[in-house]
Amino acid sequence: IDDEGYPLQPYGVKNNAYSILDVADIVYVNPVNTGYSRVLKNEEGELPSKDAQKDMFFGVNADVKYLAEWLNTFVTRNNRWRSPKYLIGESYGTTRVSGLALALQNSQWMYLNGVILVSPTDLGIKRDGPVDVANRLPYFAATAWHHKLLAPEYQNMALEEFLPQVEAFALNKLLPAVARGGFISETEKQAVVAQVAAYSGLSEKAVEQNNLDVSPWYYWKELLREEGKTVGRLDSRYLGIDGKDSGSRPDYNAELTSWLHSFTPALNYYLREVLNYKTDVKYNMFGPVHPWDRSNDKTGENLRLAMAANPYLHVMIQSGYYDGATNYFDAKYTLWQLDASGKMKDRLSFKGYRSGHMMYLRHEDLESANNDIRDFIKASLPGKNEAAKYPR
Repeated sequence: IDDEGYPLQPYGVKNNAYSILDVADIVYVNPVNTGYSRVLKNEEGELPSKDAQKDMFFGVNADVKYLAEWLNTFVTRNNRWRSPKYLIGESYGTTRVSGLALALQNSQWMYLNGVILVSPTDLGIKRDGPVDVANRLPYFAATAWHHKLLAPEYQNMALEEFLPQVEAFALNKLLPAVARGGFISETEKQAVVAQVAAYSGLSEKAVEQNNLDVSPWYYWKELLREEGKTVGRLDSRYLGIDGKDSGSRPDYNAELTSWLHSFTPALNYYLREVLNYKTDVKYNMFGPVHPWDRSNDKTGENLRLAMAANPYLHVMIQSGYYDGATNYFDAKYTLWQLDASGKMKDRLSFKGYRSGHMMYLRHEDLESANNDIRDFIKASLPGKNEAAKYPR
């Protein structure tokens, strides 16, 4: 890939000069039906039924349960019980590692030093209605800033200087306006419409026609409609082209097709030709894991409980400003809701990057994201004779 993360041919791999191997060993795990991981047949040579597989593997809590057992086995076989331990997950993996933080404590008696959430999901923390609407606007603004669609007063600001004012408007003006629905005064509504349009790069007409509730799908389609382009879902720097410029959502995810363009051949080359792992089994970039049982998702609350019970446990969130699937302001909201009491906020941190869902694809953010992980690990290791306790 090039320095911005776009595919280059011939495909291949190269060393990561910013790897955190100087501070930690890295263990990658492919859950069942991803990568080369598969369900094994029983002694009779039969696979478990689909219902049995779902109960064992394919759901929020089933996933956490079997992976906690796997981690115990791995740590035991490799004699790493005394080592400080960190979990890092990306996208749905953040749901997984948040649940594992408590499951490892409660069922395996294994206590972590840190959890790193890369482009986190909602972790079961609800944000429907006006909160959901308001939380999208800073992402819209970042996207419009990247594509240079803003008025000079905003466009000439550094992104990190611009976004805090959008965040403040989203919380203090947009959220209450949406909450009041059709009972807001026309004067106030038009003022909010105008500011949403100014921040998002959309027309006032588009914002008003959606009653201030602009969906991400509509935004990806509408922002560059007049140019005949769509913007990517997971990274809005990427552009796509649709069969028709009309419609309310793009035909495809422009960024995902670009990434699979690079990753699939590179991974297969590395595993088969460099590591010399030979198999006819397909390496699943996306695996058959549906239907996924999303019921009883309390992973955010479980992470809070794990932190409360373990004073050594720190959490860092890493988010790309151009990620529209798990947008960065939703991630901040998650951080705030993880500890509504504020008693653990010194162990919670957030890092943002000028890229999308996979921020490390952009060379500059590969360096900064790895350095942030390195610094997080160093800072969260307890000092000599530093006991795990809460002082009075």
